[in-house]
Amino acid sequence: MATLAFRLRHVPDDEADDIRSLLTGHDIKYYETSAGNWGISMPGIWLEDGEDVEYVKALINDYQEERAKNARQSDEVTPTLTDSLKQHPGRAIGVIGFCILVLYFLIKPFYSLA
Repeated sequence: MATLAFRLRHVPDDEADDIRSLLTGHDIKYYETSAGNWGISMPGIWLEDGEDVEYVKALINDYQEERAKNARQSDEVTPTLTDSLKQHPGRAIGVIGFCILVLYFLIKPFYSLA
């Protein structure tokens, strides 16, 4: 009997592709259902053989733990605003100058009316 192994609703495409390749790499037979034309059905990856459920869920949990760890590491490397300002001070001054110029041209007509 078919068993739901992984829900695909709100899952990024790269994660869904990784899950598919994980199952294919372990020679696990599965099929996939879409959300349908109106998006109200259950999109998911279903196992053809229900006996593999525990093994597959353990594989998916290991994959998701590794993915979460990699995501946390990549978030730690993301530069902050102050890092960007220190690395590219000329660009920051240019952007601020451009913003001031735009504000000047937006406000100038109102001062000429007075």
